[in-house]
Amino acid sequence: MKRLRLALVAGALSIMPIPAIAQTPPKATVLPAKPLDLRIEQLPAMLAGTMKYEDYFSRGFLAAVPAAEVKALSDQFITQYGKPLKVIAVEPSGPNGANIKIEYERAIATAEITVESTAPNKVVGLLVKGFELKGDTPARIDADFAALPGKAGYLTEKSGADGRRQQIAGRATGQQFAIASTFKLYILAELASQVQAGRRSWSDVVPILDNSYSSSATQNWPRSTPATLQTLATWMISVSDNAATDALMRVLGRDAVERKLATIGHSDPDKALPMLTTVEVFSLKSNPGLRTRFEKATEPQQRELLDKEAKALKFESIDVSKLGSGPVAIDSIEWFASPADIANLLNNIRRTGNQTALDIMAVNKGVSPASAAKWKFLGYKGGSEPGVISMSFLAQSKAGDWYTISGSWNDPTKEVDNAKFTALMARLLDSAAG
Repeated sequence: MKRLRLALVAGALSIMPIPAIAQTPPKATVLPAKPLDLRIEQLPAMLAGTMKYEDYFSRGFLAAVPAAEVKALSDQFITQYGKPLKVIAVEPSGPNGANIKIEYERAIATAEITVESTAPNKVVGLLVKGFELKGDTPARIDADFAALPGKAGYLTEKSGADGRRQQIAGRATGQQFAIASTFKLYILAELASQVQAGRRSWSDVVPILDNSYSSSATQNWPRSTPATLQTLATWMISVSDNAATDALMRVLGRDAVERKLATIGHSDPDKALPMLTTVEVFSLKSNPGLRTRFEKATEPQQRELLDKEAKALKFESIDVSKLGSGPVAIDSIEWFASPADIANLLNNIRRTGNQTALDIMAVNKGVSPASAAKWKFLGYKGGSEPGVISMSFLAQSKAGDWYTISGSWNDPTKEVDNAKFTALMARLLDSAAG
């Protein structure tokens, strides 16, 4: 396992600091009095690819994160934001580190840098937190949504102290989209309501029982493992654990979650119901015969099929080879909602008044630390599968106003560009923050 982590999250290059490996500088090397200043000065050249990575990063750094990986992300930044030009602001964070701003042709990047404490003082940590486009406007964001292939929509709403909701921006706000794991917010909403009503407690303990795919928190755990409802909910929202999701659906009851959807309000319940478990979705997608029967059935017939074919809809029956590498039945075997439906859902969770539910939503903020820091509170849930990505935020401004920001993008013909959509949603969130 690598000791350094390199990832692209919401358009951010993350390189986490590691202990420096002592090196002997070449005899000809002459460093200035403040080596950190030199490395900051060299950063744009390194990001532009005109400086050798071996001359910039420590040996230990490059052993863990090969130069090819750094180059791939640097090139991606250039494609999105143009060439890196210069460092325009520096705020020291200690003798060997600083917070900095880097000007690109079309954006300003916020970053942290850390260098070795001993010669040759090469870089051992770099965190590019995020980008802000120069002169970004709501009109530019809307145009970029409109240019996405397939179909896409979004909605930004503001709720004042009087509870009145005002649309700030939006496109296709009433259109139904496949939302993937964003549907798990309906389960969280029902759980929070049952806790508020005294019917359950966050500390109630239940067994997980069933397997599912994409269950990073519970992968390979014994199915009899007991977990609290709060633990399951935190896994479900923060890392989108599917086994935890299905466990909560079993405990709360499909019918109860569906009633919650009806109470909140949904613009096309025939599209949204019956609400499937994650295992049922994988099973139907991987079984062409069952999938066709389900697609042609009425809602009552679909419910009857789920009951009668329960054995064929188990985790053990899923044929992964039938899932393919691209979109599979995203218009029929999925979870569906419009941006306006999700705004209603987010507002319901807020108005329930359960702080634990809000805390759970805030574990994974979905965007870079720079974007998240603009808000007093930021809760998030997203979801994706081939051809589908959806991201939704519940945010409170530092002035105390509440916002809901939700967007979805579907393309039944090919995979969508998750990184591109994440950057677009980060821009939408930043525009609401002002």
